[in-house]
Order: sequence, then structure tokens, then C-alpha cells
Amino acid sequence: MTIMSVLCAFRFSRFSHLLSRSVPVIALVLMLSGVAPIAAASDADPAPQIKAAVETWLQGRYKVENTRRSPVPGIWEVQVNTDLIYVDEKAMHAFVEGQLIDLKTSRNLTQERIDELTAIKFKDLPLAIAIKQVNGKGTRRVAVFEDPNCGYCRSLRKDLVSMPDVTIYTFTLPILSADSDLKVRQAWCASDKSRAWNDLMISGKVPDNKGACTTPVDKITELGRKLKITGTPTIFFNNGKRVPGGIPADRLAKLLEENS
Repeated sequence: MTIMSVLCAFRFSRFSHLLSRSVPVIALVLMLSGVAPIAAASDADPAPQIKAAVETWLQGRYKVENTRRSPVPGIWEVQVNTDLIYVDEKAMHAFVEGQLIDLKTSRNLTQERIDELTAIKFKDLPLAIAIKQVNGKGTRRVAVFEDPNCGYCRSLRKDLVSMPDVTIYTFTLPILSADSDLKVRQAWCASDKSRAWNDLMISGKVPDNKGACTTPVDKITELGRKLKITGTPTIFFNNGKRVPGGIPADRLAKLLEENS
């Protein structure tokens, strides 16, 4: 199995735990475990230091099988099983699954830049056209775009409604199936919109109405286009950070803590 074959919407792979900025820096610093600085002499072979640096970054889970110069000056090809990582000859940065990683700090520089480009100002969201639910004091706020026929949305909803002290603004975005629009409108036409949406997402219970009332669904669809939301779920945290795709419960709790 190659790195690219296991790359998915959530970037789960054999190296995914190392792409996280939460990995302890001490485990990734290249000077540990006897990894010496790259020699200054122009004729020094950097291959042994590159090999040691990458294996340190991989925390001993995988071994480097081969290193060689790539066609690009200053860039080395590093083979781990049948996967390839590209590392600069000073072993400072690596390209892993198309992402630029700082090997000393484990910072995912590509993801940091993407986070900057896709972030929003939470206060600019039209919260009046979202279905609102308050858990506890509701001091932590999230906005989530969901489709009623989205399996990952249903999983996220189960975890989200169980989180303490959070206000959930749900933007119902019907983009997946032919009947998504009708289900969304039926939820909006229910007397208790929040309960109807939770029942629809968690239990599959479709509201008992024709969805013929006035709803903000068209405005939400336009908002989704404006924010370039192409898949559900997409969640925005209070500081504007955007996270697309399903989120496991433990990571959701951590993201709530970090971004509220």
C-alpha cells in the first residue's frame, strides 16, 4: 500500500499521526538520538544524516530502505517501504503526501497555509438562517454545513450533540441526493426545527410535513457556494478555522478546545 493509495479526505495514512502539529517536538528534533548536524564540507555525503533524520521523525516505526539524489538539485529521494518522501539535503523539510513538513518541529506548513486561506470570520456568518441548538451554557460556538443524506454528517451529528457547553449553528446544505432538498425543507417546516433535524440525522426520522413552508434553504445554498463548500460535513469553529469531512469524537473534542 502506497502513501497516495491511502490518502483520503481526512488524510489518514501510515504517516498521518506524524503530520499532526500535536506530535511532541522532542520526539522529532533531528539532533536527538545521535543525529549529528550536516557536515559543512562540500564533499560530505548527506545521505546518512538524511536517513537518520527521517527515521527519527518516523519515531522508529519505519526504516529508510534507500536514499538517493533526485533530479532536482538539493532534493533527496527517501524510500520507506514502497513509499517515497522527498527531503532537502540539510534534512530540515520533507514533502509527505504533497504536504511540506518541518521535520524539526513537525509543523505541517502546507496545512497551516491552507488553514489561513480557508478560514472565515465567524461573526460574518448569517446565523439567523441556521438551525440553532444550545448545549449547557453554549459558550463554545461551531457552525456546521450538513446534508441529510450524508453518512459522515450523521456520525458527526451524534458526537456534536453530545458535546458539553457548545452552541451549534446548523446550515442545512442539500447537495448530495435528489431528495436532500425536500428533507431539508421538511426539517425547516417542523415546529421544533432543532429536534426535527437531530431526529432526521441521528434516527433517520423524516418530519411529517410536505416541506411547503417558507425556508432559507436557497440562501444557505448560495452561502455554501460563496464559502466554496463542496462537500459535507464542513465545520467552522469560533476562531474561523474550517475543517472539512468527518471528525472522530476525540478529535472533535480536541478541536473544540483548541479553537474556541
